[in-house]
Amino acid sequence: MSTLETVQPVRKQIVIDAPQAHVFRVFTDGIDSWWPRQHHIGASPMAKCVIEPAVGGRWYAVCVDGTECDTGKVLEWDPPSRVVLAWQLTADWKFDPEFVTEVEVTFTPETAGSTRVELEHRNLHRYGVVAPTLRDSVDSPDGWMLVLLQFAAVAGQASSTAPAVPVP
Repeated sequence: MSTLETVQPVRKQIVIDAPQAHVFRVFTDGIDSWWPRQHHIGASPMAKCVIEPAVGGRWYAVCVDGTECDTGKVLEWDPPSRVVLAWQLTADWKFDPEFVTEVEVTFTPETAGSTRVELEHRNLHRYGVVAPTLRDSVDSPDGWMLVLLQFAAVAGQASSTAPAVPVP
């Protein structure tokens, strides 16, 4: 096995004090309410972020100038417990319909109506020689953890519950 094939997935998890179905809905249908605006590849600022709710559905942004830019597509859709998204952004942060890494997000009920959200970004070896650097980028505090914390703030607030807690 080559060094690139051993690039580990990025895994993050957080517990949100809200029911599973609500948390899933906010993650998918409500992505525009929490997706970090700075996490965007369009030439114009992002006006809206969308995940179309079905296998094969697009994951994309609508820019303020009306253009659209794709991030990926829905590979698996299993509400309210799981969604798998194709992340089709190259190491140059450009959309490529032929390039795919996967982002799996699971939503597991916990005690007292809370939900554990686990995110795994995998197949990072497909980035080739820049895979370790790219992995470090999405694993940084401004990467997937920022995304999950912004999501959790909205999902917890929308359910009128306590804030989310990152889980080591």
